[in-house]
This record gives sequence, structure tokens and C-alpha cells, in this order.
Amino acid sequence: MKKLLIAFCIIFSSIALNAQDENDTTYTIESFLYNWNHPSSNAARVMDSADQMLVVFRERYRDIKIAGVEKENGIWKLKLAPVKASIGRNGLIYDIAKKEGDGCTPAGFFALGKLFSYEPTIKSNLPFTQTTTEDKWIDDPLSDDYNKYIRGSTSAKSFENLLLKNIYYKYCMVIEYNTMPVVKGKGSAIFFHVADEKYSPTSGCVAISELDMVQYLNWLQPNKRKAIWIMADEEDEE
Repeated sequence: MKKLLIAFCIIFSSIALNAQDENDTTYTIESFLYNWNHPSSNAARVMDSADQMLVVFRERYRDIKIAGVEKENGIWKLKLAPVKASIGRNGLIYDIAKKEGDGCTPAGFFALGKLFSYEPTIKSNLPFTQTTTEDKWIDDPLSDDYNKYIRGSTSAKSFENLLLKNIYYKYCMVIEYNTMPVVKGKGSAIFFHVADEKYSPTSGCVAISELDMVQYLNWLQPNKRKAIWIMADEEDEE
């Protein structure tokens, strides 16, 4: 009887915690939407350059989540409910302090750019490039091609291959951090890509499950202005 009571308590606690997490997430997203739809909000002005946006945030100092929001008739609305995400192994950092190789994901508002995939066809209306062994992203701060996509040979001393032997870049979208203009040494190869089953920390990118990624790529549209807002909080500022 005692064992049965303990098992019941564990199950009940798990259900209660999951319900609390969902309530916290709903509260957080509703708060964001309220602020963004307020006419005097500075955030609303920042977001004028986007129609569809990925929102990356820390849920009440716990897990990192990502949600999809879209502007309809001037009003931001939740389109894709928050799902789990992973970020850089050393957390978030404001771009003023970001450096190459620091393992941090830059916080801020950035456009979403070019899409790459291992696959010849994908379930998305977005244009994309099928990656080959010739596709690279340069992370050598001394190279003139620093933080740029190159297909073919390069004189750069280091770079990331975009066709990997793991799932990470099966779908890989450029986060336009430090691209216009490029500042050498301020960080490179910041992508929105696929996470592994453990949601392992990244080197500075934002990653979600393959299933969630397919859903996002179905939602994002080529005729919409697309952006990502990576939001820092007090924990990340310490």
C-alpha cells in the first residue's frame, strides 16, 4: 500500500509539474503578445521589419523554448505553440560581447536567411540549397570570407562543413547575425538547425527536434519577412 501511495504521488507530481509548465509557457507568450501589440511598445517598432517570427526565450529561468508568431492585420498572434529548444553550451550573450568560439548564442533580433538541407526535396515552400561535400561556412576570423557561405575550395584555415554525418544540419537556416556587415571575430555560423534526441547544447546556434523543424518549415513562407528574436533574461545577464 505504501509503495502504491508513493507511485501515485510521483505520478500526480509529474502531472502537476507538466501542467504548471504549460501554464507558465502560456502566461509568458501571452505577456509577449500583449506587449508587442501595445502601440507604444519599443519592441513593436523593432518588429516592424518582420511578418513571421521565431521567439526564443527561457521559461521562468528553466528550459529554453521557441514559439512561432505571425502578424495578421497589424496584430501579432501565436501560430506555433512553444516547443523545447537548445542553445549554446555557454548560454546567451548580447552581441556587443559576442566573440568567435565562445560557445554562446547571441541575443537579439535577427533576420532569417538562406536555408540548407541534406535532402533533394523538403516539405516547405521555402527555397533551399541541397548541401554537398563542397558546401562550407567559413569561421576563420582572418579570412576575407569570414562568416560567409562558400561552395568549393577556400584558402580559409577553418570552416564548418554543411553536409555532416549527423542530423544537425539536415535542415539548417542562417540566422543573420554578424552578416551585414561582417565584423571579424564577432562570431560566425549561427544557425537555426536540428537538435539531437538529448537536445545537446550547441556551439552558439538554436536547435529544435526534426519533427518540430519540419513543422516550422511548413509554416514559414517565402513571401513573408522572417526573423528570429532570441531573448535574454536576468539569468543570462549574470
